[in-house]
Amino acid sequence: MASKTEDFELITPDLGDTDKIELVRWNFRLGDRIDEGSEVCELVTDKASFPMESPISGILARIDREKGSIIKKGEILGMIRRKVSE
Repeated sequence: MASKTEDFELITPDLGDTDKIELVRWNFRLGDRIDEGSEVCELVTDKASFPMESPISGILARIDREKGSIIKKGEILGMIRRKVSE
């Protein structure tokens, strides 16, 4: 049975009424294995800190925003790739 991959984009969630969200830390590096529920990165607003959890298990295949980036709701932070069976 062959396997293929499925990509999942990590998208900045709606963190309330704020125009400034900072990506303060990636907890994984490109190519690292991530388990579902793991805290992938940390986002901070002027009011609070928010860990962003991975919705799936897979490999961190792409990082689109670096530490220190100011981002907005809906922006893509990176991508997790997982293998799926056909």
